[in-house]
Amino acid sequence: MANIKSAKKRVKVIATKTARNKAIKSDLKTALKKADAAVANNADNKVEVVRAAIKKVDMAASKGIMHKNKAARKKSQLALKLN
Repeated sequence: MANIKSAKKRVKVIATKTARNKAIKSDLKTALKKADAAVANNADNKVEVVRAAIKKVDMAASKGIMHKNKAARKKSQLALKLN
């Protein structure tokens, strides 16, 4: 464990940020799976589900959790599946 005050604070801050990133990633994966399932099953609300997934991808990219190019690729793949 760190002895210096600033190092102790960094440990706490990193733990908080890790928890936040983990929650956002988990939510993102769930949204992508729901969108894939909705498109595969030709559900009535597939457009709304895909839009919600694209929004989650954009949010993850803006927070730095996902690279912007990966986000663009995921959004493109969702659009292709939808159309």
